[in-house]
Order: sequence, then structure tokens, then C-alpha cells
Amino acid sequence: MDSDNEKKLPPPFEGLDEGVGTTTEGELINVSGHVQELDRSFGFFSIASIGILSDNAWGAGGGSLVIALYNGGGPGVMYGLIASIFFYSTIAACLAELASAIPSSASVYHWASVSAGPKYGKIVSFYAGWWNAVAWIFGAASASLFAAETLIAMYSVYHPDYTPQRWQIFICFVCVTWLDLSLVLFGQRFLAKASTMMGTLLLCIFLVTTLVCAIMPSQTGAGYASSSFVWGEWQNLTGWNSNGFVFLMGILNGAYAIGTPDGVTHLCEEIPNPRRNIPYGILSQMTTGSITTFFFYMSVLYCVTDLTAVFDTNITALPLAAIYQQATRSNAGTFGLLFIFFIDQILNIPGGYITCGRMLWTLARDDATPFSSWVRRVDPKWRNPFNAQIVCGVCVTILGAIYVGNATAFTAFVGSFTIFTTWSYCAAILPHLLSGRKYVKRGPFWMPAAVFYPVAGIACAYVIVFNIIYMFPYVYPVDVASMNYACVMVGGITILLTAWYIWKRSHGYEGPRVQQDAHDDILKGVVGLSAKDDERIRRASIASAQSVH
Repeated sequence: MDSDNEKKLPPPFEGLDEGVGTTTEGELINVSGHVQELDRSFGFFSIASIGILSDNAWGAGGGSLVIALYNGGGPGVMYGLIASIFFYSTIAACLAELASAIPSSASVYHWASVSAGPKYGKIVSFYAGWWNAVAWIFGAASASLFAAETLIAMYSVYHPDYTPQRWQIFICFVCVTWLDLSLVLFGQRFLAKASTMMGTLLLCIFLVTTLVCAIMPSQTGAGYASSSFVWGEWQNLTGWNSNGFVFLMGILNGAYAIGTPDGVTHLCEEIPNPRRNIPYGILSQMTTGSITTFFFYMSVLYCVTDLTAVFDTNITALPLAAIYQQATRSNAGTFGLLFIFFIDQILNIPGGYITCGRMLWTLARDDATPFSSWVRRVDPKWRNPFNAQIVCGVCVTILGAIYVGNATAFTAFVGSFTIFTTWSYCAAILPHLLSGRKYVKRGPFWMPAAVFYPVAGIACAYVIVFNIIYMFPYVYPVDVASMNYACVMVGGITILLTAWYIWKRSHGYEGPRVQQDAHDDILKGVVGLSAKDDERIRRASIASAQSVH
């Protein structure tokens, strides 16, 4: 939304002679109902690059490849990805419609408050916002863990007798976490230009990796895997009897790889004309992520001539390292591919921190977090939500410490990220569907009814059904070591959030300060200006509603 639109309030408030889109001090108010604090430093190409950085689908999918390999081998990987692309395309379309109508950095938190209507918007948006913020913290933690494991794998290539310890991986994890967080904390002024460059570099790394894996087997004489191995030979290594159920569980890998369609929406307040640019950013992110991941998976799977060796490798628990070794048949080639994969991860992780930091900041603006007055502060020097980013870094470090105590924590991070993100999406999409879209004002991107209802229905059905499946143990029979702790993390955190909401709803939390549009004129307004403006707008709203009725 451009600055001209931001200076206007919707009817019935355009006649007000004071505070029209500004505070009493003349500060600009954006669609979230808050003062515009962040610079609009991102253009279309930089926002598309942020989408690539926060998603980095092929890199994320490469790190979590073991999940799908256990759940079907090559066919489990490829068909699981295709299924994920289909389901997440429906989610992305719904989020693009909401972002076009309500361009706010609060993303699902803001949208859920509107789509659920005045009666339920407060509680639904609370869970949507917190689920999304927590999800991205899990996402940043899992990405940092990929990078740490890659570092250890690079060392292991030339030290085959080395047995890595989890505390060593944790040390690498902490270094990676705070290195990337520093780029976000101190690089705001250069972030837009740097994101375009880094997004381009990620695509170059993808091309190099894919071409090397596609060409090297013919040069080393090792040959390629058969098409039957990649597309037809089902391999169930989980212990579950039902191959259909195993396949559905394996879709988690594809979901983790491309399941970040909201990434760019958290920068709505930092890009000109977000109503049009953000939907294009979502489209570019989904398209790029789907294409790159598909071809990357295909190239690496054709390199696998011994699947058992992938799981039994001594190059740590990163199966991708063993695949690279089979592709190149040399330590130097394996090390080189791992090195550029590490660079890919280092460039990718800041996108996750940008997203989770912005989400936590938007929650703090509405007093939904502990110590909200401190968390919501925008640093005047570095021009970003500095404190919110620090909190995210501390939370990620704590998650890394959990990994030291339990090796299965990594799969729980992946599962928790996918479950929390999709819950937050559904919290905005499902009310939008059930209410017939009556609470959301049409934006430039608006699906016809004949398209929207099937698309939104599929998106919500996917979330409801698959999130139950993603909580099942990955192997059977189950013991303490093989338990899927995502259900514990997701359930435990949601219980804590419920307790926090019960207390906070009567201690300052009023929900998002947003513009709400309803066909029945239940509430129209922009809340959260100065106290004086708030009161004047509320009186105007009541008077307008009475005149209508």
C-alpha cells in the first residue's frame, strides 16, 4: 500500500479533520494501525529474493532428505514432493489473497483477527500469531542445525574414523546461529541490496550442485541409479505395515522444504505497493522453490547406487553427504559439494531470522508477549526490531541445547515447524472460508468464488488431516529414542500459550489494532493510534453503526 493510501482512513472516518492516517504528532499510520517505524527499503526483486532466502527449498529439502528416504525411498521423495507442491499451492493462493487485501507485517496474526470477525478475532489471532512466531523459531533452529551438521560432515570426509559428539555439533550450531543473527541485527541498511545478491547466489549454488550430481556419475564410471529406483521401487524402512500411511508421513519432507509461503508477507511494511508486490513475491517463492527442489532431488537420487550405504555412512547423520560421496567418488568432490551447501545454508538462515523476528515484533506491538514494551522497540540506529531478533536468537540457542540431550530432537524441530506454520495458516484461512469472505475487503488479487472455495477447502483439509499424521512416530515399534516428540513440543507449547492468553486477555491484550471491514458494519475502524484518536474514532464508529441501523 502506497503512502497516499496510508494517509487516509476508510469511511466513515475520512471526514475527521485530525489524525487522518496520522497520530496527533503527525506520524504516519499503516494498515496495521501502528506508526510506520520501518523503512520501506525493499523492492520487488529484493522481496522475491527474501522469499528465496527464507524458503531455500532445495537446501532445506536436502537437509531433511532422510525423512522421505525412510518413507518410500526414491518414489517417496519425488511423489511426496509433488503432493506437497499441490497442497502448499492452495495454501499460498489463500495467503496471497489475504496479503493483497490486508498488507501487514503481522501476516496471519492480522488476517485471522479480521477473517474470524469481531467476536472471535481476538482469540483466533492470538493463537495464529504465536503459532507462526514459534514455527519460524523452530525453522531457524533446524536450518542452523543443518549448517552445523554440514560443518561436521566436511571434517568427517577426511577423518573417516572420527565419531562426532552432539556437543560438538552444538558448538557449531551456536556459532552459525549468532553469526547469521548478527547479519540481521546489524545489516538492515544493506539488507535489501544484499538479499538480491544472496538470492542470486543461492540459485547459482543450486545450479552448480545439480549439474555436478547430474554429470559426475558418468565421468567416474559409477553410473546412475535406475529410473525404477527413483520412480518405482517402493522401500519402506519405517516398520509400519501400511505403505499408504508411510507415504503420507513422508510428505513431511516436501512440506518442510517448500512450506514457507508466508515468508515474504512479514515484510509488508517494508516494501512499496505491498498489495500487488507481496502476492507476486509469494508466487515467485513457490515457483522457484518447487522447480529447484524437484530437479535437485531428481539429480541426487540418480546418483544413489547403494541406499544402504547412505544410512550407514560414517559421515555423520547427514545422508546428503553420503549421496555426494556416491556421486563424485572422491573426498575432494564430496568436500566441495558440502562446502557450497554450507554456504547455501549460511545465506539462507538470515531469511528465517528476519521472519521470526518480525513476527515476534508484531505480537509485542499489541502487548501479546512478555515484556512487550521492550520486545517491540525498534532500534533507532539499526532500524530494525533489534530486541525481538535477540529473543529469537536466545530461543534458537535453547532449542539447540535440547538437541544435545536428545538426537531425535531434530526431527521434532522439522515436524513442529510444519505443524505450527500450517496451524497458523489455517487459523486465518478457515474463518475466511466459513464466513464466505465477508469480513475481508477485496484486494487486487482476489480469487473468483468458484476457485476460492475448492482451493481453501483443500488447504484446510490438508492442515487438519496431515498434522495428525505428522505427529505419529517415524518408525515402528516405538521406543524412547525413536519417539516423535513433535506432539509433545506442539502440545506443550500450545498449553503454555493457552495459559498465557487466559491471563493476558484481562491484563492489557486487546488483539491486533487493525482495520476491520464487515458487510454488516459490526465494526469499521482503525484502532491503536493515540489515545485521543482512538476515542474519537470509536465514537465515529458507533455513530455510523447507529445511523445505518
